[in-house]
Amino acid sequence: MPATIRLQRENFDPGAEAAALSRGRTDVGAVVTFTGICRGAEDGAPIAALTLEHYPGMAEAEIVRHVEEAGKRWPLLGVTVIHRYGRIEPGENIVLVVTASSHRDAAFAAAEFLMDYLKTRAPFWKQVESASGRTWVEAKAADDVAADRWAKPPGREAAE
Repeated sequence: MPATIRLQRENFDPGAEAAALSRGRTDVGAVVTFTGICRGAEDGAPIAALTLEHYPGMAEAEIVRHVEEAGKRWPLLGVTVIHRYGRIEPGENIVLVVTASSHRDAAFAAAEFLMDYLKTRAPFWKQVESASGRTWVEAKAADDVAADRWAKPPGREAAE
């Protein structure tokens, strides 16, 4: 399964990345994309920016590990994960997950699995910059609950 994983400061074009994953292929029947975008407010308060930090080397390796896990669970034909780091202002892209499969069920499930992982367990730290200063964002229990649903042993979870 082809996989592209990039951590970068620069913005990205979600449409171009999704098109690249399926270009020239006739085996792909579904492409699911998720783009996370920086909101202009965090917990109801306006923000100026987010700063995302990561553990270089470890973050890429962990994402690779989870992409491989997704490939074991679902019949995927390709995956792209791009995660930005550094200062990101409201309206800018933060993260992109693109999954390709012959069928939509697998593509949707794998995209959700990867986003739940990125949100809860990937080695990234988020700091919010607002008029009152900078604060680190704490993990949310609801995100952990969403990620916990994937704890069952891997197997082909979607119909082919």
